[in-house]
Amino acid sequence: MTHRFSIKEIARQAGLGTATVDRVLNNRSNVSPQTRSRVKAAIEELTAQEAQLTARGRRLFVDFVVEAPARFSREVREAAESILPRVGAAVFRPRFVLQEVMEEAEVVRVLERILKRGSQGVCLKARDTPLIREAVNALMAARIPVVTLVTDMGCTDRLAYVGLDNAGAGRTAGWIISKIVGDGPGTVLATRSHERFLGEEERESAFAATLAARCPNLRMLPVQGGGGLGHETSKVLARAMEGVTDLRAVYSMGGGNRSILKTLGDSGHTPQVYVAHDLDQENRALIRDRRLDFILHHDLREDMGNAYAAFLAYHGLSAEPVEAAISSVQVLTPENVA
Repeated sequence: MTHRFSIKEIARQAGLGTATVDRVLNNRSNVSPQTRSRVKAAIEELTAQEAQLTARGRRLFVDFVVEAPARFSREVREAAESILPRVGAAVFRPRFVLQEVMEEAEVVRVLERILKRGSQGVCLKARDTPLIREAVNALMAARIPVVTLVTDMGCTDRLAYVGLDNAGAGRTAGWIISKIVGDGPGTVLATRSHERFLGEEERESAFAATLAARCPNLRMLPVQGGGGLGHETSKVLARAMEGVTDLRAVYSMGGGNRSILKTLGDSGHTPQVYVAHDLDQENRALIRDRRLDFILHHDLREDMGNAYAAFLAYHGLSAEPVEAAISSVQVLTPENVA
């Protein structure tokens, strides 16, 4: 494995012991494929950051822990790395744990590992559960600041939230659908990836209130589960749609839109309007093909910049106050997608 970094540096980036990294680099036995992947990823991260490391300033190691489909995690990582040259006052060294599904216990283990080895900040997208909240509070008590990304977490001491105005997005979706569908009878499908993501809960609550106020004759059908992943989303949706004959619109809050469209099409459903979230690679293709009508989008690079700014302020490297940084909702259509 070609590299030009010290074992100690690679180990710190990967969050592993130096002996483990040495075994990987020298291709010794008794090393799991996951560990080899972590070392390879650490070397790639160090290589990508090398140009920035020539800048003067303090180095800050920050950890991104994200539960999301790979299509969204890729966008997060790209955004977090692409703005590094523009961040002043310190040199950030991001480390990533990106998984499509992370159960509560697994997230807690990752956060405990970060607590043990140390970090200058954690950017977290995870479910809002009691044990994860406790882990977040433990990090904050150890002076490792936590910024929640896209979906917030209640009852914690987290430093700040960065990401979309989720309630505003829900109201926007409700307004769009009400204007197009009107106040006639019918069903509006509202899908979420998981019940414990607070951001999606905020979207759904605001959407339901807007729809009820503007179109009281429409029935909202909430569906949760699947994690935004294709096969699982299809199974959950197929069960929920049994007996539905009057589908008018779809508001997809948690992704998996290609699978949702296929499942609906296989059952003969053709909604008048489909509103989704995030301009990831899959959704970009779907809206260009006019299979999605609207995408509620926000700039992840702005979110990453706000997260880095919060860490700088926490460590006294910026005079800017630490505060929640909410991204505005951008409404994209097939006619204005770049």
